[in-house]
Amino acid sequence: MSSNITHEIDIVTVPSSKINTVDFENLSFGTVFTDHMFVCDFKEGRWHKPQIKPYEPFLLDPSAKVFHYGQAIFEGMKAYKDDQDAVWLFRPDQNLDRFNKSAVRMAMPEVPEDIFMSGLHQLIDLEKNWVKKGLGNTLYIRPFMIAVGSGVIAAPSTQYRFMIILSPAKSYYSGEVKVIIAEHYSRAANGGIGAAKAAGNYSAQFYPTKLANEKGFQQIIWTDDATHTKLEEAGTMNVFFRINDTLYTAPTSERILDGVTRKSLIDLAKRDGIKVEVRPVLVSELIDAAKDGSLKEVFGTGTAAVVNPIVGFSYQDNYYELPKIENSFALELKNKLTNIQYKLADDTFGWTVKI
Repeated sequence: MSSNITHEIDIVTVPSSKINTVDFENLSFGTVFTDHMFVCDFKEGRWHKPQIKPYEPFLLDPSAKVFHYGQAIFEGMKAYKDDQDAVWLFRPDQNLDRFNKSAVRMAMPEVPEDIFMSGLHQLIDLEKNWVKKGLGNTLYIRPFMIAVGSGVIAAPSTQYRFMIILSPAKSYYSGEVKVIIAEHYSRAANGGIGAAKAAGNYSAQFYPTKLANEKGFQQIIWTDDATHTKLEEAGTMNVFFRINDTLYTAPTSERILDGVTRKSLIDLAKRDGIKVEVRPVLVSELIDAAKDGSLKEVFGTGTAAVVNPIVGFSYQDNYYELPKIENSFALELKNKLTNIQYKLADDTFGWTVKI
């Protein structure tokens, strides 16, 4: 994939970079940010000229609608540096498409492709020294949009701010992950905003996840809101189940996010002869497979972790440990995907875009 889209951007650079003060070997995910950020405002019914400027706080009116009615959406992406010091994006068109679907669902203006892509390319090109070589080293990219118009009337804002901020990251590892299958709480409901990458989706997960943490579990596998019989997502990730030698994952819907990593792993699995079924997966199926030994793997997928193996799950106070296997589909697919992202393997799908 290539991108030739350009948009004029005002650029103001910092007097001196803070990069030499950063310990790149001991990064805490999402807490260190680069020198610059991208900003573009929507007001008077149109997008105004974007800027790249020093990373800094900005002022908002206390009545800004993002605070009162939660109009906020975001994306998660990464940039990678290959052995020749070239910097690459992975399927940014998919993030733009999902971002704008989220915007429509939240009654926010869509961001034009030229503004989104030019902002990405010019900001990352300016900050390319923050992208370190080596497997596991990435530059995490956070595009987001918030409602900045003032007033507490319950109506969509007329003013918005689209921004991109960047954070250097090491390989994401959360240790052994044990999960609880949800019996009461739901991530999203039919007709709701589950398919949008909206901020409120994540804050609504914090309390039930806190309860799971208190019981010694790291995450929740969410179930459908109506019957709690269908398995949907794991924490903030899409989730796959390997029963015998077939991978199963739920179809995307109004409740389930259309993950870029998810769809990429499905394509890789199909290319390499791993059978994949995209269909509703029942809790009862998972329990039966755990009991008869046919359940081999459960793993979450997402931008931050890529693939996060799950070592066991609890349901109705019964705990089921997963077997330790040598030919892990999760690790095989993770390696194949990261090799494409770091340009260590041929990108036969045309997913990578050079900065």
